Amino acid sequence: MTSVRKPANRPANPLFSSGPCAKRPGWTPQALAGACLGRSHRSRDGKAKLAAVIDRSRAILGVPADYRIGIVPASDTGAVEMALWSLLGPRGIDVLAWESFGKTWVTDITKQLKCQDVRVLEADYGKLPDLAEVRPDRDVVFTWNGTTSGVCVPDGNWIAADRQGLTICDATSAAFAMDLPWDRLDATTYSWQKVLGGEAQHGVLILSPRAVQRLESYTPPWPLPKIFRLTKGGKLQEGIFKGETINTPSMLAVEDQLDALTWAEAAGGLPALIRRSQGNLAAIEAWVGQTPWVDFLATDRAHRSCTSVCLTVVDPWFLGLDAAARASAAKRIAAALEAEGAAFDIGSYRDAPPGLRIWAGATVETSDLDALFPWLDWAWETVKADAATTA
Repeated sequence: MTSVRKPANRPANPLFSSGPCAKRPGWTPQALAGACLGRSHRSRDGKAKLAAVIDRSRAILGVPADYRIGIVPASDTGAVEMALWSLLGPRGIDVLAWESFGKTWVTDITKQLKCQDVRVLEADYGKLPDLAEVRPDRDVVFTWNGTTSGVCVPDGNWIAADRQGLTICDATSAAFAMDLPWDRLDATTYSWQKVLGGEAQHGVLILSPRAVQRLESYTPPWPLPKIFRLTKGGKLQEGIFKGETINTPSMLAVEDQLDALTWAEAAGGLPALIRRSQGNLAAIEAWVGQTPWVDFLATDRAHRSCTSVCLTVVDPWFLGLDAAARASAAKRIAAALEAEGAAFDIGSYRDAPPGLRIWAGATVETSDLDALFPWLDWAWETVKADAATTA
């Protein structure tokens, strides 16, 4: 029998999934009432809404005026793979992988594109590769924030300002929550369903002038599906970056993103969004600091994500279990919280070490995290006590 009493108060919003993430505070379906439904996305009104998403995203993120922003198919995955298939080939490639999505890009580059001059710089979950090993004469592919490990790069200072290669950055759980140095990024991607809590399926691809120059001067040796084609006749298809999408977008999702951008603007723009995410991380850090059974998966505080916060259980009883039993115990913690309606979808990613993953992005209220912490203690004690009873 657990010694921790079941908490009386639940989070007002118990949704802590790392994707799709919590909607902005106060969201209701009424936010979609102005959607351009039953109309062509190429109509004047449809294109105006798509262009508004691009323009307002540029303003909030501080993307330079000479960078192109395009809405593309297939969420962040589609945006990353569009960049890989379109840009890689003329230079050697450094790929950074310290969690599952980085490893996916390694597979794309080495197994699908079959690029030959590839260096894979890897690290275990919870750590970063040695960023000093990245060479400025090579293209580099990396995630800014490892969504499944809770580890992010600390800044962009490790990227050479006078680099010869391009940087291809998967920033899906960093955009709108972390300060991205655009002068160090050439092809940057994210999806709507992360930090702003938008609807899924659409990705965003941001290209620097250097990336555009590569597109217009280089033809990849492999076939490009229609949804990956960014050029025509050797020139960039500029319409893609003005809201003329390659294929048909969901105008419901577009309306939802416009609503999310309106909320972000009213909240105070990027500085306020960053403060909200960092404030949530600070709340989790304070709880972890006084909780002996749990710790951060990220071993270096400077590399700790403020969006996808990954925690590992460090209690001696848990560490004494075999791998299968640890995974089972971690799943039971998440299941107990879901059964009580206290937290949904906070289990660690399937390929990550067993533990918990709590989304702390800008749409999450710190008060909900404060309400969650007693439930985490209760669930841990309940699972541990049940295991002792059945042993």
